[in-house]
Amino acid sequence: MKAIDFTTASFKDFENIPEQDIYATAKEFVAYLNFLKDNGHLNYRIESLSPVGPEMNLMLPGDSHPTWCVCLVSNDYLGFSQHPLVKSAVIKGVEMFGTGSGAPPAIGGHFVYHEQLEKKIAAFYNRTDAILYTTGYTANSATLQCILYRDNKDNDPKKNDIAILDMNVHASVYEGVLNTTTAKTFLHNDLVMLEHVLKHAKDNYRTKMVIIDGVYSQDGDVAPIDEIAELTHRYGAYLVVDDAHGIGVVGNTGRGVIEMYNAFDKVDIITGTFSKALGNIGGYVIASPELITYLKYQSKQHLFSTTATPSVMGILKAIDLIDEEPIWKERLWENINYLKNGLISLGFDVGTTASAVVPVKVGDIMKTLEAGRLLLKLGIYTNPIMYPAVSKKNARIRMNIMATHTKEHLDKVLNAFIEVDRQLFISNKHIK
Repeated sequence: MKAIDFTTASFKDFENIPEQDIYATAKEFVAYLNFLKDNGHLNYRIESLSPVGPEMNLMLPGDSHPTWCVCLVSNDYLGFSQHPLVKSAVIKGVEMFGTGSGAPPAIGGHFVYHEQLEKKIAAFYNRTDAILYTTGYTANSATLQCILYRDNKDNDPKKNDIAILDMNVHASVYEGVLNTTTAKTFLHNDLVMLEHVLKHAKDNYRTKMVIIDGVYSQDGDVAPIDEIAELTHRYGAYLVVDDAHGIGVVGNTGRGVIEMYNAFDKVDIITGTFSKALGNIGGYVIASPELITYLKYQSKQHLFSTTATPSVMGILKAIDLIDEEPIWKERLWENINYLKNGLISLGFDVGTTASAVVPVKVGDIMKTLEAGRLLLKLGIYTNPIMYPAVSKKNARIRMNIMATHTKEHLDKVLNAFIEVDRQLFISNKHIK
């Protein structure tokens, strides 16, 4: 068996190694992590001693004392996890109902706060019905597993379903369609390729479903939902949009990419999470009343999982705050534009981001990992992203901007990138 070259490896290289059992694979994987750690490239699972915020007090690898760093890894875009009114609502929920719900939803675990949250998140998108999951990841994976099938009785494709995915959708979507008869991908935001797949699927499958993100988590760009919805429905398919990174961030009133394109009545299924701009945890799916009822009794991960704790009462207040205190979204966009324009002026490639996700594209994996190490040393906590999250030639430093960052924080980030570029030559001004 050929040994894995740690200098060019990624996490994916340790999946399902032929002729090697899982304990041997785990041992080799730990050796790979130690290799990254020894080179200062293991920017994962760093322990924080402080709450989520624009700065975090971190125990950096190899250090004996914590270090305060500017935090660019949090999805708490509006800072609502630390908002006094949100925290007060969480405390009230715990005081009223305790720390747990004690049961799955169908057999004793459905409380008034769950009902209120279902109604409130549905109304946020001008709908009436929603289902809650314990995570946003599960909202995607569990729902798709439940509604897209493989008919094992015969090989007639017309009795089977097809999932048509933008190639950049979240990993939870890919997991959700593992058991679907056919899963096809189309190039990111490529409407010509999407239409080609839809034409082939039109009369050959039972349920046809196009699944996209609103805001894409690695590039921060958005889907042209209006055009995708028109194509999808023209060929008799349903449209699913996961707008986890859009809610609270884009759209005139923070209702995401769906609001940006005024597509409230054009999207068949909306999925999302409470763990980003809403500052809590959990996921949701919004659809027709009939489909939501079906999921509540047929989606196994919902039906057999203990429901969310009373702390989700904080989400109810966070949803209100999007409308009541729009200043947070305004501050967020001031920060996004300030940092993005600063990076562009310095010659860095930030791609086509139109959200609070701002990448600096590097390309080379080892340079990306080294950039992450240098930034951390300079007090900037970021995410080096490499294959398989992105293609092998598209590694980058990904940053998530928050409304609570100050200009001083962002200037520190820009100055750090100047120093990293001086050492690694990662900006466009070094490309001849």
